[in-house]
Amino acid sequence: MIVNADATQIYRDLPILSAASTVDEQARAEHRLFGVQDGARSCSAADWAEMARREINEIQARGSLPILVGGSGLYLRTLLEGIAPVPSIDLQVRRQVRESAVEDNRTMLEALDPEAAARLKPADTARIARALEVILSTGRTLSDWQKDKAGGIASDVDLKPLILLPPRDWLYARCDGRFAHMVEQGAVDEVKALLERNLNPSLPVMRAIGVAELSAYLRGDLSLPDAISAGQQATRRYAKRQYTWFAHQPPADWPRLTEPLDVERIGGALSLLGAPR
Repeated sequence: MIVNADATQIYRDLPILSAASTVDEQARAEHRLFGVQDGARSCSAADWAEMARREINEIQARGSLPILVGGSGLYLRTLLEGIAPVPSIDLQVRRQVRESAVEDNRTMLEALDPEAAARLKPADTARIARALEVILSTGRTLSDWQKDKAGGIASDVDLKPLILLPPRDWLYARCDGRFAHMVEQGAVDEVKALLERNLNPSLPVMRAIGVAELSAYLRGDLSLPDAISAGQQATRRYAKRQYTWFAHQPPADWPRLTEPLDVERIGGALSLLGAPR
């Protein structure tokens, strides 16, 4: 059974733009945690990990194999290693941080948590905001809280990881083709419907790749070809960050599949997991 580990595919608002599994694909194997969250509610890594634990336990109780699929490294790390018991962030603090410019947040973080500021890149908007809101709300740095992680399942399961790191040129070409295909399949109408909900722009669903670019087209700020080009570029940039993360962050003994992902190789990869081909 397939369990979603993608931070955007969990929302029901963007099945096309998040490249969620199609109806035909879901008919081939049971899928869990796809499109189960309304975009008006933020789904944190901790929220997802709790849902994933329940799904994994239920699947294993039925004697089936749960296969987690997705590229949200923070989600997977939280599930496996556990999470620090950070208290709920004061809503006023969260609003203040999330509505401030990233440059201002980084300057404040440098004063309050210089270790985190030095570790995070200037473009890491979400992580900078998270580190800042934690210390402002709790008085402790995020790294201090993370020393007390709990709830991870890594020691309780027979984990068979597989990291997909195909050639970058092959990957980027696939990214470009996929975004163009999304637009052909109705991604513009999907974004239009999302915008009509007037959701808080800081919500994760509003920051999904492609939303800003297609929103610019709907406002008349970009032509459709330019919006597609911008969406393709944003996708490639994200893929580059994901590639770097998965190449270096997981344990070195996790197998890496570095060949193009044709059907035969995918079948072989599933065999490594003990999954049916």
